[in-house]
Amino acid sequence: MKSKTDILLELWIESRTRFTNQLENLTESDLRKKLGASPNSAGFLIRHIGDVELLFAKNVFGDSSVKVTAKTVIEKRDTSEWTDLQALKNYVSESFDKLKAIVEKQTDADWETQITTKEFGTKTKAEAFGRIISHTAYHAGQLAIINKYGNI
Repeated sequence: MKSKTDILLELWIESRTRFTNQLENLTESDLRKKLGASPNSAGFLIRHIGDVELLFAKNVFGDSSVKVTAKTVIEKRDTSEWTDLQALKNYVSESFDKLKAIVEKQTDADWETQITTKEFGTKTKAEAFGRIISHTAYHAGQLAIINKYGNI
């Protein structure tokens, strides 16, 4: 029988493919695409997903080794600096690895532990993990639309 951790990891990894599959076909020029006057470029969204994954590893799951300056959360808009495709791919690969490593350490009982953050209040770790799954899927959808219909 699989543990809660195994099941939740499988769910997250499968859900995250909506995001990672898109990275294979993006070009550096795609990173500057936006929809109209939107504050978010494709590059911004990729960086944002990585920023939030690292914040979850640190603040929700307690990985004190994570050092993150979540520029996209601080700025809340594109600053035209997210234009290096390989650097962004490396960043979201690192954020995935960091979050996965700390999640793998969770016991079944840990998932019922309540945590409190200013962003979403008090939740169990399982509920909070649901937020990262939906967050990545939400922004993966935005990324797909921007890449398909956006302009530089």
